[in-house]
Amino acid sequence: MRTNQSAFARYRAELRELLYLAGPIMGAQLATTGMTFVDTSMAGQYSAMDLAAIALGSSIWMPVYLLIRGILMALTPTVAYLYGGQKTEEIGGHVRQGLWIALLMSILALFFIYNSEVVLQWLQVEPEMAAKTLEYLKALAWGIPAICLFQALTCYCEGMGKTKPGMVFSFVALALNIPLNYVLIYGKFGFPELGGVGCGYATAICFWVMFMLMAVYTMVSRQHRKIGLFSQWDFPSPGMISGHLKLGVPIGLAIFFEASIFSVVALLIGKLGAIVVAGHQIALNFTSLTFMIPMSLSMGLTIRVGQALGAGKTEEAAYSSYAGIATTLMTATVSASVMLFLPNMVTSIYTQNVEVGTLAAQLLIYAALFQYADGIQIAANGALRGYKDTRVPMAMVLFACWGVALPLGYTLGLTDWIVPAMGPHGLWIGLVTALTMGAVLLTLRLRAIIRQHRTAVPQGMPLAA
Repeated sequence: MRTNQSAFARYRAELRELLYLAGPIMGAQLATTGMTFVDTSMAGQYSAMDLAAIALGSSIWMPVYLLIRGILMALTPTVAYLYGGQKTEEIGGHVRQGLWIALLMSILALFFIYNSEVVLQWLQVEPEMAAKTLEYLKALAWGIPAICLFQALTCYCEGMGKTKPGMVFSFVALALNIPLNYVLIYGKFGFPELGGVGCGYATAICFWVMFMLMAVYTMVSRQHRKIGLFSQWDFPSPGMISGHLKLGVPIGLAIFFEASIFSVVALLIGKLGAIVVAGHQIALNFTSLTFMIPMSLSMGLTIRVGQALGAGKTEEAAYSSYAGIATTLMTATVSASVMLFLPNMVTSIYTQNVEVGTLAAQLLIYAALFQYADGIQIAANGALRGYKDTRVPMAMVLFACWGVALPLGYTLGLTDWIVPAMGPHGLWIGLVTALTMGAVLLTLRLRAIIRQHRTAVPQGMPLAA
């Protein structure tokens, strides 16, 4: 009994620390994703065509955003490691190089967005829907530099264990997004009636607000002034940028490979008509909201593991990893239950169209099936980032998503090779299969890395960066 109580007390203490870090990250992620939710639901009330256009636009933008976010996330374990090892004088230089990387990423993203018409043409999207999608993306593009810089500063703050500012500023933007959408969609107060395109301009404005608030905070906060983040000007350092990209690119690509599968599925469905696209987007958008919970826990895990390793506490890092996975399993139970038992309530938030709502409710059943696998794989990946192990996990995610999910989903959904074409249902079966495979592979990898660190480094001895 005493052992059980001791184990429970240890887990409760770990959970408290993890939620202290992950809770605000979760709030920030939900607020950021909530802007897409607001865009989707408000555009859906305007017209099915506008809903479908934002669905396709989001499917193009979100993988790009997550790729950039993932690359910049290398700042979090780097800062966490230095902070845990009490090497705070080295933090400022890494962050300033991270800001240069953010600017570079924004330029590349803008180039892609302004040439995304090629993607829509290749996928044979209806001309009217493609035109509206491009208008929405070009409107949103005005805010891309701001969101890139915001994410760089947010990752720095998270590595320091300061996760609340990102949450607060994201919720400010979410609150601002709702009235801006209303004004620009319906043309209130003398503004033109832009429909779904207005959501793009509203989101861009919110991105700039988020960045300006975060910039002011990091300039005036006493703790950040001690770090000397803006005490000097650094030109781009090829060596430091190269080191950052070696760690960050695999993180970004791993997130991109998973997110892009969902987007490719949405784009493949684009030629099946507005009803199918809208139904898929509702299911995808809701699962994206629930995904922010395990994703935020994984970011908290990265901080916990990175700071523990920086202090040389290898056993504490291992325990944090396993406890984090257990926590994601509990959250998965809640999200899966909502999808299985309350699908009609979920779909009614987005649309009153019976056909769209029925299809979305059917797809939510598949989404419920992969909640556990998704939680495990994203938590394991978060812990591995704390160990600065990113290349092998990237390869595993690539294999699961592009080697299994896409071929299987395409075969079941859009061909008669095995069974009669199942449409979106077959594509979602591919997604369930990929996430399950990813969970198994990443858990095995985490177990191997933990064993490697336990045997290679005595407890209390800091690891080399």
